[in-house]
Amino acid sequence: MEKERRKFSREFKLNAVELSYSRANIKELAHELDVRPELIYRWRSEFASYQGTSFPGNGKAKLTEEESELSRLKKELAEARMERDILKKGSSHLFQERWEIYQFIRNHISMFPIEMMCRVLNVSRSGYYIWLNSEPSQRTLENKRLTEQIKIIYKESKQTYGSPRITEELNAQNITVSRPRVARLMKKANMKSVTKKKFVVTTYSKHGFALSPNLLNRKFNPKRQGEVWVSDITYVRTSEGWLYLTVIIDLADRKVIGWSTSKTMKAADTIMPAWKMAISNRPIIDRLIFHSDQGVQYACHDFRAVLRKAKTVIQSMSRKGNCWDNACAESFFKSIKTEWIYRFKYKTFKSAALSIFEYIATWYNTCRRHSSLNYLSPLEYGRLLNNQKRAA
Repeated sequence: MEKERRKFSREFKLNAVELSYSRANIKELAHELDVRPELIYRWRSEFASYQGTSFPGNGKAKLTEEESELSRLKKELAEARMERDILKKGSSHLFQERWEIYQFIRNHISMFPIEMMCRVLNVSRSGYYIWLNSEPSQRTLENKRLTEQIKIIYKESKQTYGSPRITEELNAQNITVSRPRVARLMKKANMKSVTKKKFVVTTYSKHGFALSPNLLNRKFNPKRQGEVWVSDITYVRTSEGWLYLTVIIDLADRKVIGWSTSKTMKAADTIMPAWKMAISNRPIIDRLIFHSDQGVQYACHDFRAVLRKAKTVIQSMSRKGNCWDNACAESFFKSIKTEWIYRFKYKTFKSAALSIFEYIATWYNTCRRHSSLNYLSPLEYGRLLNNQKRAA
């Protein structure tokens, strides 16, 4: 079967480009976004050249000779800024063990000259080459290799994985190791998973709109994608005020197929754009239960009219004051807040929105292992479901 060509919105490309400037490894970011690295480089090149007129959708904006020269200078400036940021990240290795500095140099030789990295990180070239060609003891090599692998997984997990999930990840990479050993090495390296803490989700249900029955009835394990979607809204604190996050999750693979961030709680700013993204990412082809709480955004006439247009969508709502009826959506908010949002102090709406994009698009949907999915990520589990469907 021919693979369906993906389409990316202008907002997705702009977010991906902005996120790439803060990353040292474009290939890693591309893997997290489930796109080819060449696409990110192409988007960066276009953005560096055209800035505000980037990604018009149908052809590129025509530029005069003067505008072309200006775009070229902007591109050079953007590339210089990228190199500066990557070297700033590398400077954190100045106070690490020397072998860690050498490892950083080896891992980035395709991006920077060895001479430059040795100078910036304050090590000698001869020392680096001696380390590169040395043969450490088998025991030392094994301990370092396993610890480094754990550090990589820990970093890729946004410092959210504890020893159980890291053990599962190592086993998936054909590295046989016990959970107690992983826990011991993590403790020695001072690696701890983010501590969970409680948070409050508020729903405004004192409205005069009609309510829908609870058709989902806590049946959270549908067999196919597009069978049950759940949605909820929560708050994110910024220095500019509250930012509202709306998500839509497909329960089959736990993927966040639609989301929106907004400055208001109006349906037009919350569930409407999230719904638009969801049906774009995963078109409705069969009977679908759409479940939420009794919030006014879901009960209002405007949103119900949108659901009616889909024809095969049946609306379902939790019982009043019963968060367990929408436990999967609540669980997602607990994960994103304790693993990610609570670790930052957002100064602007834009910085919070970009941070949420990073968590969902590069981590939660594509990489994060879920115990309810046999420790597979939503991306992996979705592919498994698709393979099973084709084989049936």
